[in-house]
Amino acid sequence: MTTPAPKRTVTNRSDTGFGAAEREATQQACDRFRHLPGPLLPILHAVQDALSYVPKEAVPLIARDLNLSLADVHGVISFYHYFRTERPGRRVLRICRAEACQSVGAAALEEHAKRSLGVDFHGTTADGAITLEAVYCLGNCALGPSVMIDERLEGRVDAHRFDEIVAQARTAR
Repeated sequence: MTTPAPKRTVTNRSDTGFGAAEREATQQACDRFRHLPGPLLPILHAVQDALSYVPKEAVPLIARDLNLSLADVHGVISFYHYFRTERPGRRVLRICRAEACQSVGAAALEEHAKRSLGVDFHGTTADGAITLEAVYCLGNCALGPSVMIDERLEGRVDAHRFDEIVAQARTAR
């Protein structure tokens, strides 16, 4: 007869930035949505809405609350491009990579964005101002290429317009 492995304790290291407020936001999301069928996605959305990302320290809390494995929770987070596992910049800039935008110049816009910001997709500029993300449709197909800065949608964006949007984003509060 084998002895079951002891339960692992999740420690709260102060240098990770995952403190009481982050723990509370994660617990509130679990409490609010655990009763739903398929609660994992609503919980992950709520955590990201509250914290702007899903910290790795939240994964064991969510897994334990839903009686899931760490791999189950991590698998969902890593499958959906929407979820971030690192704190984003002050502003999030998304470039549409769907076919309609690609057909009117989004590939050139992507290259310009990466070059001018000095980051690849899912990267944050050195000054912490902007995180660049790819999305696969912003629903603005007739006005492509499209970008979204935070929640503001912009259409017919070329390199010059992109630079204007970035300059404005860096100065806005």
